[in-house]
Amino acid sequence: MTPSVLTPPLRVLIADDNPVVRAGLAALLATTRDIEVAADAADGREALHLTRLHAPDVVLLDVRMPGVDGISALPHLVRLAPVLMLTYSQETEIVREALLLGAGGYLVHGEFTPDHLVAAVRDVHAGRAHFSPTAASAVLAELRASSHPQRTVGQSSERLPNHSVFGLSSREEEVMDLIASGMNNQQIAATCFISEKTVKNHINRIFAKLQTATRSEAIARWLGTARPGVAGHG
Repeated sequence: MTPSVLTPPLRVLIADDNPVVRAGLAALLATTRDIEVAADAADGREALHLTRLHAPDVVLLDVRMPGVDGISALPHLVRLAPVLMLTYSQETEIVREALLLGAGGYLVHGEFTPDHLVAAVRDVHAGRAHFSPTAASAVLAELRASSHPQRTVGQSSERLPNHSVFGLSSREEEVMDLIASGMNNQQIAATCFISEKTVKNHINRIFAKLQTATRSEAIARWLGTARPGVAGHG
């Protein structure tokens, strides 16, 4: 009988100027067998040096650090390993810049459990985006702003014009917003405190009402970059 091949654990580098935060994150990651901390760094310069030295599978990167901060180090780090931003910074501009510079996900302290952290590390390593709720909202706000640059300040609290024609319930609108922010079904379920089966049911109804078959089509229609009645639906 052929012995099973053990998959090596994902090796993570933690970059944060606060030693208590670094120790806490290491302790959280130690709760799972398939992730290990390869090294930790106190600023962006040290993170870059240690990433070159240890070749981690994922880098957990703070935004604000003395010396070379996370945003400055990010474009150099993403050439070496997938990067998950893990920080207290929740400003839309910071989230946007981090994603434009190549971050694979963005978690805000206080918005994730140990299980969510582990899932985020695995997702980012696999090339799947992962956001905590505040970061997801920031991404969604940026998507809407870029899709509708003509909207005025006075319109900012209103739903986009074509949202009213779809007939989605308030819960379906909430789920669709989260889909547009890049969340997967598991993340949506955790955010809305519902089961994944319920999320799937909502998505099936949403797709039917939006006359779409895929997430990308639904997002385009929801954000206004596609109009009802076009692209084969009329």
